[in-house]
Amino acid sequence: MSNKLKISLACGMYDRTAALFDGRAPIEGCDVAAVPVEPEEAFHRAFRYHEFDVTEISMSSHMMTTARGDNAYVAVPAFISRVFRQSGIYVRTDRGIEKPQDLRGKTIGVPEYQITANVWIRGILEDEYGVKPSDIKWRRGGIEEPGRGERAPIDLGKDIDLQQIPDDKTLSGMLEAGEIDGYIGARAPSCFLRGAPNVGRLFGDYIEAEKDYYRRTGIFPIMHMVGIRKTLVEENPWLPVSVYKAFLKAKALAVKELNEICHLAVTLPWMVHHYNEARSIMGEDFWPYGLEANRHTIETFARYHYEQGLSKRKVAPEELFAASALDLSKI
Repeated sequence: MSNKLKISLACGMYDRTAALFDGRAPIEGCDVAAVPVEPEEAFHRAFRYHEFDVTEISMSSHMMTTARGDNAYVAVPAFISRVFRQSGIYVRTDRGIEKPQDLRGKTIGVPEYQITANVWIRGILEDEYGVKPSDIKWRRGGIEEPGRGERAPIDLGKDIDLQQIPDDKTLSGMLEAGEIDGYIGARAPSCFLRGAPNVGRLFGDYIEAEKDYYRRTGIFPIMHMVGIRKTLVEENPWLPVSVYKAFLKAKALAVKELNEICHLAVTLPWMVHHYNEARSIMGEDFWPYGLEANRHTIETFARYHYEQGLSKRKVAPEELFAASALDLSKI
């Protein structure tokens, strides 16, 4: 009979997490029941019902609950989802919106005000272009299905115009019909994917915009990290280091495969070229884990989160993580 700790693991099946599912990156001391789950589902089930022992968690939700003091999870600094977000701003091309400053006074849809992608986008709009959240009229609802609201209650300042769209409408439909001027979010609306008339990205060449942003700021935005149920950590204080080591190994295996030109690990013809281009712009460790390599990024997000009224105090990066996982480099 095994004396290993039985734990559940839920996260997206990314190349950087695949080794946790196929056994190449085991979690030391654990018998793992791993379930591939879409991020939004994992967030809902984890933050509302605390279903999983180890789970992918939203940076925004984790920071919000940490600031409130009612977070059921503590994180390790394995950042399994990162995305530049200049690509996530969609606009009506018939409204004279040619640059970010043209968003002032416009009506913009959001699936949720609090999601991590939108915190980053609003922060970038203000830092880089002087467009404040209060300069925009926000309309919240489902992207493709009506009725979506915030996953957790939020209390914004009186200067923020955030209203729910009608229950029988979707943001994609309203954008296509011209009932809103734009949309920001992590997922592309279906009207854009279908090539609907007068719907496009604010940044047409978003890749160059994102490269320029990285060169100037050094920020590769973090979306999701890995959380462990606090009650489990209290009973098994060794667990965060074991979990973090497994995620580090899984990422290392994935990155090694990206440079294998003999047999391509990803279904892209120029994958090795893209890998080497990322290294030339962002450095050898272009997708870093660990606190110190990401401190500036996390501090920037914490400032955005606080300034946008989503956390009532500015959270220090160390508060988000199990202390033992932050000392792993010393072991």
